[in-house]
Amino acid sequence: MTLSIFKSKTLIATIIIPVFLFTYSCSEGGGINIFSIEDDKELGAQLAAEIAADPTTYPILDPVTYADAYAMVYDIRDRILDAGQLFHTNDFVWEVKIINDDGIVNAFCTPGGYIYVYTGLIRYLEDEAQLAGVIGHEMAHADLRHSTDQLTQAYGISFLLAILLGDDDNTLADIAASLTQLAFSRDDETQADEYSVIYLCPTDYMASGSAGFFEKIESEGGLQIPEFLSTHPNPDDRIENIYATAAELSCSGEGIYEDRYQDLIDALP
Repeated sequence: MTLSIFKSKTLIATIIIPVFLFTYSCSEGGGINIFSIEDDKELGAQLAAEIAADPTTYPILDPVTYADAYAMVYDIRDRILDAGQLFHTNDFVWEVKIINDDGIVNAFCTPGGYIYVYTGLIRYLEDEAQLAGVIGHEMAHADLRHSTDQLTQAYGISFLLAILLGDDDNTLADIAASLTQLAFSRDDETQADEYSVIYLCPTDYMASGSAGFFEKIESEGGLQIPEFLSTHPNPDDRIENIYATAAELSCSGEGIYEDRYQDLIDALP
């Protein structure tokens, strides 16, 4: 039985590998990507399950107990989605989880649109437009498929085959553990900054909200920037590019909603 299973998997691999060699595509972000949209969704669901199964590393707030906090974060997500600028508004789940760790100023988004925001980030930012800008940035990485671009480069066909053949448990655990440290390229980071502005531009938010994150860092003497908003390109360039994109698109929203944002902070544990 073991031998027949091995032969079966070998045969599948023999068939699949040439197919993927000739069916890879360019992602919305412009990179080469061997993953389909369905692969992104499946990978995201499996990673979300890995994260949910590790409450020590990822102490996710209960959505019922902290319903008010979730309602406010989901309202930000809905405003971004309703603006109609994403490629995959209806393809991905765009599910939000709040991770209860004030010591981590971070956020990340898996392939397929599972969004994670740390309480440390929420407490660090100053207004709702800044959080909307950061969430937009993370959603852009999933929407433009930067994560699976990176996974294609890092793992290639062997990784996708592992998922299809059900041999992916250890690899998925490794990927889940590294999501908060996933380093995107300079071009990916610049593009995510740009698309955060594009997503927010039709809303009443100040579309350049993510620039406020970098401005606060600089005002505090250059606190180390977390991986989710990597140090490349440098903060000065990013601030300038974010404002330039908002000006080029003639974004007119001015809402930052400081009082409402304080309500979100107060709703956290």
